[in-house]
Amino acid sequence: MIELGLAPLSRALAKGEFSSVELTQAYLQKIAQENSDLNAYVTVCEELALSQARAADEARSQGNAGPLTGIPIAHKDLFCTKGIRTACGSKMLDNFIAPYDATVVENFIKAGTVTLGKTNMDEFAMGSSNETSFYGPVKNPWNRNLVPGGSSGGSAAAVAARLCAGATATDTGGSIRQPASFTGITGLKPTYGRVSRWGMVAFASSLDQAGTMTQSAEDAAMMLNVMAGLDLKDSTSSDSAAEDYTKDLDKPLAGLKIGIPTQHFSEGLNADVEKCIRDAIAEFEKLGATVKEVSLDNSHLSVSAYYVIAPAEASANLSRYDGVRYGYRCKNPVNLEDMYKRTRSEGFGTEVKRRIMVGTYALSAGYYDAYYIKAQKIRRLIKNDFQKAFEEVDVIMGPTSPHTAFAIGSKNDDPVTMYLEDIYTIAVNLAGLPGMSIPAGLVNGLPVGLQIVGKDFAEAQLLNVAHKFQQATDWHTKSPVK
Repeated sequence: MIELGLAPLSRALAKGEFSSVELTQAYLQKIAQENSDLNAYVTVCEELALSQARAADEARSQGNAGPLTGIPIAHKDLFCTKGIRTACGSKMLDNFIAPYDATVVENFIKAGTVTLGKTNMDEFAMGSSNETSFYGPVKNPWNRNLVPGGSSGGSAAAVAARLCAGATATDTGGSIRQPASFTGITGLKPTYGRVSRWGMVAFASSLDQAGTMTQSAEDAAMMLNVMAGLDLKDSTSSDSAAEDYTKDLDKPLAGLKIGIPTQHFSEGLNADVEKCIRDAIAEFEKLGATVKEVSLDNSHLSVSAYYVIAPAEASANLSRYDGVRYGYRCKNPVNLEDMYKRTRSEGFGTEVKRRIMVGTYALSAGYYDAYYIKAQKIRRLIKNDFQKAFEEVDVIMGPTSPHTAFAIGSKNDDPVTMYLEDIYTIAVNLAGLPGMSIPAGLVNGLPVGLQIVGKDFAEAQLLNVAHKFQQATDWHTKSPVK
């Protein structure tokens, strides 16, 4: 039963084919068998999960079940979960037990889901391979010598390996879409502000966005129905009305206008990956869509702008971890200055320190105008490029990543090369747009992801486009599970 996606599991539970307790036990058994090697979960909540499953079965017996009642999911370990460690992949928060639930977690609890546990991630969501985690790297279920992508690699691996029906994740520069591409699943990053960030440990506040990891677009729509909406506790939460994202999934694609950015099909893109993407776009043409080239003139500047803005925001957000209030504190400090220095040097990993240093430098007197302000101006130009393109097309499509998953450890000595992993995804975050990655083929037995980008708050259209493709193809049904 754990081979099924979230939507078919929901239908099977409604029909009484099995109980939530039976389903939860099956997932917990699979986690016990696989997780010690995959390292997808950092915390497994067996007692809580079974308690929630029993409550879900009771609610169903009384006729009070919703679409997600009794569905076992996992949460990326930067969503605060009351009474459970929320470590954010860092030694700094290894002893932090969250005193409250993030809004996203609270919404899923209200929907009757079952919390299987917390998934591994790059430290403070800083990374593109899930190798910066204090708890060790996550392995790709398709080939355990390869990375699953990052920073949401634990959530991606858990869904791909069928260790949960779906998982929450976050995307700051591609951290949902890139690992979804590497692990052959569907990853959705909503519009900035569509989903509450309250209770989500911050990396870069103007870029971070919560989203979903699932097998299919239909599954993602069901999860987004629970997650989306205004949250008055989050000042960045949008009051744009949420929709029923499952409503128009079957809408025909006749007349859809697809834009193909010329900059995403240039040097650096693997030829076999490009063929998969072009074949996928051809499938959309069969479904009634038309295709035209568009230009995102400033996309080549996106990585440079991002790695000024994101570290700058990170240096501010992570300044709170000083050993005074909560989290890690060094042993036997001789004075306050010594405590600050040693707590931060011992508590943060190498990549986090690197980004704090870059961000602090970019915000310092004499460099603020030269770097940070200039990066924000480039961000505006990137947003303008998308707005211009969307005057002519409905969605933009291209590769999620220039290649398939790479070997664990192969890029650790070259941070710049690692930063270029998100070359196709970062611009979407800078512009605050919704984007998703869906499985679009295999190259040498490894998944390839197609990125679809939409207009502001056009998640319903993105999900419709992805769903119709998945009805016509079977790439999303491919699994590494033997």
